[in-house]
Amino acid sequence: MKRLTSLKFAATAVLAIGLMPASALAQEVTLNLHQFLPAPATVPKHILKPWATAVEERAGGKLKIEHFDSMALGGKPSGLMDQAIDGVADIIMTVVGYTPGRFPQTEVFELPFMMTDPVATSKAFQDLVETDLQDGEYKDVKVLGAWVHGPGVIHTASAVKQVEDLEGLKIRAPTRVINDMLKELGATPVGLPLPAIPEALSKGVVSGTVIPWEVTPAIKLSELVTHHTEFVGEESLYTATIVLAMNRAKYNSLPEDIRAAIDAESGLILSEMAARVMWEKDAPGREIAEDAGNTIIQLSEAEVARFKDRSRPVVDRWVAEMDAKGIDARALIAKAKGLIEKHGG
Repeated sequence: MKRLTSLKFAATAVLAIGLMPASALAQEVTLNLHQFLPAPATVPKHILKPWATAVEERAGGKLKIEHFDSMALGGKPSGLMDQAIDGVADIIMTVVGYTPGRFPQTEVFELPFMMTDPVATSKAFQDLVETDLQDGEYKDVKVLGAWVHGPGVIHTASAVKQVEDLEGLKIRAPTRVINDMLKELGATPVGLPLPAIPEALSKGVVSGTVIPWEVTPAIKLSELVTHHTEFVGEESLYTATIVLAMNRAKYNSLPEDIRAAIDAESGLILSEMAARVMWEKDAPGREIAEDAGNTIIQLSEAEVARFKDRSRPVVDRWVAEMDAKGIDARALIAKAKGLIEKHGG
């Protein structure tokens, strides 16, 4: 009787498996993707989730990528890279500068007025990762994609029409290089991750921030400040570097076909897609500010030139710091500019 019951249970189990969808049978691996932005923001909604869907489809149902937005797995944005290194998260998206000084060569793309075209600059960044940085400063993770956002804009409570208008203003910045730039321009820099901006503005901790237009709707910035300063010309005031990175051991442990699916949708393909999407989403963010009646200031070429002149010591200091670390900074700058030009920037 006992054996009959066991056989009956086994038969039921086989039948149940037979009735399961083929996709459920094929699904072998689940990865989590952890990042700091709210789900409706441009990067998770229009970059990370479409990328994950494309990878899942290419993997033929053998892979599921679960999304954990707004630091849902715990910790702070500054700890995301360590979460990927330690395996707390399988995949993370982060601003590289949230971990100051740990990825010094990456900072070359954040130098004042380095970026021209964000797509070309992103592809240059990805190129440098693949040739130099993956086995160097990113050796503890697998970089799936590297890119930058569109032109940085100054958003403030009061008008910034010339460099002197920044004097004494407390301005939030995302990275140490950009902090240094703001200090050189006369502002008091305050380093904060993006999610902290609304509270910092509402409490008067800062009187402005630098971010691209693309992300302003996610934090309702046009309701918190009334002035926005743009820079004309080919070069942008600044940009920030962003990576999608994976725990290296987890990546290496994946079946070959799943790794191939991830690789096929990553690298330069992801870099270009991410940069293009972020750049295109600048326009809707700007339109929200216009509709709110905010003042958008476009600096003249002459005033932009003054900002450039004031920013030069930032580059000089960075070169000296890199040289002290044994990094040929001038050669790195030349290489970065050459890669940007190679990709059409």
